[in-house]
Amino acid sequence: MTAPGLRPAIFLDRDGTVIELVHHLTDPDDVRLISGAGAAISLLREAGWPVVIITNQSVIGRGKLTEAGLAAVHAEMRHQLALLETDIDAIYFCPVAPRIKDPTVIEHEMRKPGPGMLLQAARDMNLDLAGSWMVGDTVSDMLAGRHAGCRTILVRTGYGARYDHDKASVDHEAAELEQAARIITNGECV
Repeated sequence: MTAPGLRPAIFLDRDGTVIELVHHLTDPDDVRLISGAGAAISLLREAGWPVVIITNQSVIGRGKLTEAGLAAVHAEMRHQLALLETDIDAIYFCPVAPRIKDPTVIEHEMRKPGPGMLLQAARDMNLDLAGSWMVGDTVSDMLAGRHAGCRTILVRTGYGARYDHDKASVDHEAAELEQAARIITNGECV
């Protein structure tokens, strides 16, 4: 049940969920939508869901990319979505580089698995987190969604193909984003 005055949203991880996984992506020429991602986003938006990208971008914290460079990468992703006649509603990113390799530990509230980006988006966009979904390909995506009070769907693209973590933070699994979108819009995971 959505809280009065708030609306639920779909939070999407970027790399390995919406675009092909490229380790430490810095070049807009390397941006490629995963097959079906544009159709999935279109389906979700047509059903009335705001779609928000939530992405860790340690390439900035590591000094490999500037915020202007990240904006160019995101502009290319949005250009490719526009060619498919769709778009996303917002992008939130965390530039902090991790100090440890454990993707289940919250080192910084804004960096997934911390819920900070989802909480900020909820404040900015009047979103109901309990009615929302986090869709991604990693344990940190699933935990960020869980910590924010969202339901979660693990997609088996990107790192999701090798997902071997405790599945307690995963509500549902899908082969890819398009299947996840159909599950959400058909109400199969209520």
